[in-house]
Amino acid sequence: MVWLDTDEIWFPDPYSAPADYPLAVGGDLSVERLIFAYSLGIFPWYSEGEPILWWSLDPRMVLFPENLKISRSLKKVLKNKNFRVSFDTEFESVIRNCATVKRKGQTGTWLTPEMIDAYIKLHEMGYAHSVEVYLNGKLVGGLYGVSLGGVFFGESMFHLVPDASKVAFVHLVKRLEKWGFDMIDCQQSTPHMARFGAVEIPRREFLDILKKSLKKKTLKGNWGKMKV
Repeated sequence: MVWLDTDEIWFPDPYSAPADYPLAVGGDLSVERLIFAYSLGIFPWYSEGEPILWWSLDPRMVLFPENLKISRSLKKVLKNKNFRVSFDTEFESVIRNCATVKRKGQTGTWLTPEMIDAYIKLHEMGYAHSVEVYLNGKLVGGLYGVSLGGVFFGESMFHLVPDASKVAFVHLVKRLEKWGFDMIDCQQSTPHMARFGAVEIPRREFLDILKKSLKKKTLKGNWGKMKV
């Protein structure tokens, strides 16, 4: 594991990084470093009180947009149209909800104040995006992540009422498919993402796809104002 300083932006080769252990520690959460990290398939993940930990997991869970699976029950929810969905309307509210909403079997949060500030800056520069879900005019669910080239790096989601985050995710995937995105990075393997059709692939395959996808133009700016 390599220790980074704040004077130079670099990372060890992710192809040879540990499979389930940080490849680097330290550095900072500047916009430049975060964008460079994501372009290498590396992401920050640590708890408050710890130094910044940088990861490149192997295997990697991803969803190819064309392989999205929607359960019958969720299809009914989507057809009922009780939810209203928007993009890039309340990014800060979404990420703060992701940080504070209690989750089963989880104490604390990895979304430290400095992480929240860093992703807000990424959003202001057009790289980080949110999906908001409303019910009766109230924000009840959503998600956020980072977009580079043809890859969306999913970071976190939340819900205050059942199915709200699922609705956000389905709307995101359908939009990314129409825009020609290659994959959605789900980072860690979870049964929840697997039910949507996400699969584990070797890190080397993930990084190879990422390299090709980065040749596509990054859709910067407010996604709510872009044509679908």
